[in-house]
Amino acid sequence: MKKYGTDHNPRPAASAESGRPSSARAPLRLAATLAFAGFALSVVAGLLHADTASANDHPATFTEYAGSSIWTAVHLGQFVGMALLIAGLLVLLMVLKGPDGTMTWTARFGAVAAVAALALYAALQAVDGVALKHAVDAWFAAPEPERAARFATAEGIRWLEWGMRSYQSFVLGAALILTGAVVVGARRISRLIGYLMALSGLAYLAQGWIIGAVGFSPANTIPTLSGIVLILVWSVWLLVSAWLGKDVPDRDRRRG
Repeated sequence: MKKYGTDHNPRPAASAESGRPSSARAPLRLAATLAFAGFALSVVAGLLHADTASANDHPATFTEYAGSSIWTAVHLGQFVGMALLIAGLLVLLMVLKGPDGTMTWTARFGAVAAVAALALYAALQAVDGVALKHAVDAWFAAPEPERAARFATAEGIRWLEWGMRSYQSFVLGAALILTGAVVVGARRISRLIGYLMALSGLAYLAQGWIIGAVGFSPANTIPTLSGIVLILVWSVWLLVSAWLGKDVPDRDRRRG
């Protein structure tokens, strides 16, 4: 005898399942938009940065910095850009962390590293964008008897900047590597995005080592450019994937 009320109609479930991806992708789209916007703002602010002189030639560099009228604004723009990029990483980690605990600890460590990287960057920009600017302005305007002492003060702040940027690069590199691992493990978006994130993290680790050892030397050119290009590629790819792509079904993720 047929028992009424025990059969399940698959249509509502299918309808609900078909409506899920669009709402589920909203946080992913937010993460991608924040990350790309942060990268773009950082690049624009960096293009306005006074850097025609060799960065390790302190007399020439300090003279150029003293003549910059937008120095503080440029560094504020760089900080906002980094804050948006870090916010994108944090949202991405929340989105991709598996509901069953998959990659939970990796995502947590990645989030801690990302927050620490932002805190270090805030301190770095306070030193570089505010303290160093005042120091070089005071050196440039000082009478000759005071110039040596003023220069020593500015150079000390510069060396502090080296140390802070070195460690910020280390921590940001770790955050990018951990986030890349979560992207690869989650399999919701292309794993190549995760690999590119990890590579950009390695570029930042290299930057941290070089800056800590020899400052802003030409030896840092390749790691710096590599990091910029890699972040450009994965942030654009993530943006396109989040807005135009489709979620990988759960069964395919488990199978992969």
